[in-house]
Amino acid sequence: MSNAPASPASPVANRGAITACVILAVIMQALDTTIANVALPYIQGSVSASADQINWVLTSYIVAAAIMTPPSGFLAAKFGRKRVLLVAIAGFVAASVLCGLAQSLNQIVAFRLLQGLFGASLVPLSQGILLDIYTVEERGSAMALFGVSVMVGPVLGPVIGGWLTDNISWRWVFYINVPIGALAFMGIVVFVTETKRDLLAKLDWFGFGMMSLGIGALQLFLDRGEQLDWFSSGEIMLEALICASAFYLLIVHTLTAEKSFVNPKLFLDQNFTVSMIFIFVVGVTYLASLALMTPYLQTLMGYPVITAGIVMGPRGLGTMLCMFIVGRLIGKVDTRLLLVLGLGLTAWAMYDMTGWTPDVSQWTIVSVGFIQGAGLGFLFVPLTTIAFATLPAHMRGDGTGLYNLSRNIGSAVGISIVSALIVENTQSNHESIAAYVTPFNHAFNAVAAQGLSPLTAAGRASLNEVITLQSTIIAYMDDFKLLMLMSLAVIPLVLLLRKPKAAPAVDHSAVME
Repeated sequence: MSNAPASPASPVANRGAITACVILAVIMQALDTTIANVALPYIQGSVSASADQINWVLTSYIVAAAIMTPPSGFLAAKFGRKRVLLVAIAGFVAASVLCGLAQSLNQIVAFRLLQGLFGASLVPLSQGILLDIYTVEERGSAMALFGVSVMVGPVLGPVIGGWLTDNISWRWVFYINVPIGALAFMGIVVFVTETKRDLLAKLDWFGFGMMSLGIGALQLFLDRGEQLDWFSSGEIMLEALICASAFYLLIVHTLTAEKSFVNPKLFLDQNFTVSMIFIFVVGVTYLASLALMTPYLQTLMGYPVITAGIVMGPRGLGTMLCMFIVGRLIGKVDTRLLLVLGLGLTAWAMYDMTGWTPDVSQWTIVSVGFIQGAGLGFLFVPLTTIAFATLPAHMRGDGTGLYNLSRNIGSAVGISIVSALIVENTQSNHESIAAYVTPFNHAFNAVAAQGLSPLTAAGRASLNEVITLQSTIIAYMDDFKLLMLMSLAVIPLVLLLRKPKAAPAVDHSAVME
């Protein structure tokens, strides 16, 4: 790899239009990661689903996207990047319409899976196009813009989803993709040029199959574990066995096959390997916290759907502001310091949230959300930059797919884990608190006169409601504390990141082919 920066001989025609089109495609895909969050109670009522089942509307989409992200490079090489991108946009929009028309839980979960399958390639292919049309010197700013489109989508999702659900119908959180997708599709048809096709490109179907089977079994294990009481269920034990076996076979195949689905040489690059861990934790802490905030605001605090979306919106302002600032700082400030700052801000926000109760003010929610968004802004751009800083150009195509896979898996796993912990910890806390609610506890003499006497049926029902509320609040505190500890735990890994000796050469044509 040469140490001299590589730059295009001449500016790419219509670069601004190309950037706008691919950013639209990325925003559309990123928006659907969380736009359905605030609408979940309404969807749940429409399709007659339980609280546990309705989470599949979120996780099915993320898991499908995670599975189909790594093959994006192969598909682009085999059929041409522009062609694959157009099919992905058209399929994504069609699946969105089907989600809006769904009449049952099975239908909407199936259509969300279809959405994820088509939408998976939108992010890595769009990233590859941006890396193609910008010079090495402009990569920091380009990746900042790309990062805004990827990460602000999930932030804007609750705001837009809340407004659409409150003013029209929850079905419009899916229909909104039609005009966005149409604009992106037409723009790419007109402005983006096709890449060369490699008709001899092959996919390691065994490796891809084992990875897909492992991720699918893992998600079923996490989503249904709490409902089926974990390892006391034969289904859960079977899913755990399938997951472990599939990942074992994938690892063995990766290390022994001549050309495996996952390129093992990627993990010889220390920066890339450490960045994979970082982006996994970012996926866990960011989207899991968003998944927690929506029911917290609507269920515990009684916020209307539109209000819940609005108070969560300032996270996006913090993310956008800091991403543009960081885009200017890349190359001037050690990226490792920016990562520490981002993780510190994230941990600070989570620490503040561990002390929240339903009486917390709107200003606190807005300000803490802004800080968390700022932390993400200081994480995403430096992390994306340093992950590929020392990676050979011919390996970046495989690297981008695997990198985005790690983020998606982190998001899906994070949502499932915090949702399961809410249920488990609420039950555990309820049991602990209820142990003190007896007719012989003189501390209840004062509250008994207020209709909360444990000696009457009505009093016991009221007491149970109060205890459940307090148990749920503590369960949320425990989840926020876990996310805070995860953010702090990865900070020492910054010491393992190596600062590039010089700007790496970039063969843009090899990024996604």
